[in-house]
This record gives sequence, C-alpha cells and structure tokens, in this order.
Amino acid sequence: MEKMKQRLPGLLLCLVIALPCWLLGKQFPVIGGPVFAILAGMVLTLILKDKTKTKEGITYTSKKILQYAVILLGFGLNLSEIAKVGAQSLPIILSTISTSLIIAFVLCKLMKMPANISTLVGVGSSICGGSAIAATAPVIGADDEEIAQAISVIFLFNVIAALIFPTLGSMLGLSNEGFGLFAGTAINDTSSVTAAATAWDGLHPGANTLDIATIVKLTRTLAIIPITLVLALWKSSKAKKEGGEGKAFSLKKVFPMFILFFVLASLVTTVCTMAGVDASLFKPL
Repeated sequence: MEKMKQRLPGLLLCLVIALPCWLLGKQFPVIGGPVFAILAGMVLTLILKDKTKTKEGITYTSKKILQYAVILLGFGLNLSEIAKVGAQSLPIILSTISTSLIIAFVLCKLMKMPANISTLVGVGSSICGGSAIAATAPVIGADDEEIAQAISVIFLFNVIAALIFPTLGSMLGLSNEGFGLFAGTAINDTSSVTAAATAWDGLHPGANTLDIATIVKLTRTLAIIPITLVLALWKSSKAKKEGGEGKAFSLKKVFPMFILFFVLASLVTTVCTMAGVDASLFKPL
C-alpha cells in the first residue's frame, strides 16, 4: 500500500496525459496518440518544477505498465491469419528488417551515436515503431529520455510516410496488393500503416488494401520476439565481460518474460478464433 501511495501521483499524471492524447490520436491517426503525448510531456516538463512526487509513478508506468501494454498487443495477433497472408511477404519483411538493423548499426558507428538510442531507432524503424521500442527499452536498460528521443524520431517519419505514401504508391504504379505490402513493410507504426492504407482505399474504391497492409504489419511485429531475446543475451554477455569472468550467465535473469506472455496472448487469440470466437472481441485489449 505504501508503494501504491508513492506511485499514485505519477500514475494519475500519466493517465491525465494518456486519455486526451489517445482521443486526439483517434481523431488524427496520421499523427497518432504517442506524438501528442510526447508534446504534452514536453509542455508539462516546463510547467512542473518539482517532480519528486510524480517520479515513482512515472518510472513504474514507463517500465512495468509499458510491458503490460506490449503483452496486450499480442491479443491483436491472429497467428493463423499471419501464416496465410504474412508468409507470402516474409522474404521481403526479413530483408527489410535486416537492412534496417544493419544500417542502424553502421550509422551508430559512423556518427558515434549513443548505443541505446541507435538500437531503439533501429528496432523501431525495422519492426513496429513504438511497440518495438517499448519492448526493447527495458531489455537494454534504456532510460526515459532515450525512449522519448527514439519515439520522436520514429513518429516524425510515420507522419511523413502516412501523408506521402498513397501518392508515391500511385506514382510508382503499385497494385492494391503491392501497396499493402509496401505500406506494411516500410511504415513504422501500426496506426500510420492503417492511416496510409485507408487513404489508398479512399483513392481506389474497393481496393481493400487495409487488411493486407495490417496483416503484413502484424507479421513484422512478431520479430519483436527474436530481437528482444538476442538483445537480452548480448546485453548479458557485455555485462559479463565488463564484470569479469567470475560472473555466471543466467538466462532467467536476461529473458524478457513479458515477451513470453506476448506470445501466449497471441496464441489465445489464434485458438479462440479457430474455435469460432469473433476476433473483434479481442480488439479492445
């Protein structure tokens, strides 16, 4: 109870920011709720001089609650749908993810950027924007400022992509399926993928590109699992080298358990929909 009392002011502050920004994100999907939330946080930082009362709750929200949100994201993944549509796009998804991560690594070295920010921007660009950053941040020990910087970069390009991709797709002469694959693999975050695909469907009545783009995007989301595990092992190996040879490796300590629950959540959705449950029941989660 004492811990809860300490966290309550920060939790309430995060809730006060989250709710209106979420609603604004619904009204302006091209921008998205996280961008509004970052701007609101920047304004509040200028106003709130004494942050000692809210620090505990904000830290808990940015670590634990963010992980719970990633678990809930798993309920939006129907693995059987991904197996049908996503398998066709798998070679392109794997090649774009690999290219993006390699470029992030090379630029990190060339530009002498902080490793955590480079990693977060790399996984955010290659996998699924804010969700990948949320999943990766606790694994690599990124602080709040690094998370905010990475998300700001990702969502800036989300907004640009959502605005220009439908026109760019038409100029390139893409088919409806082609644009779905293009948007699903090249735009970072799910909200911006749906915004771009919806705009395309508006320009091409009856195209139904939204479903294709969303499934391709969700297939990319599955890459969170191997990436976070590899990063956890790398972080542990690095810590072991720095701490000396006497430090024993523990998979239990480095394994991001919330990723396991993320997989279980997607399995629940898959099994239930196969049993005849309407997939829309899981959407609120």
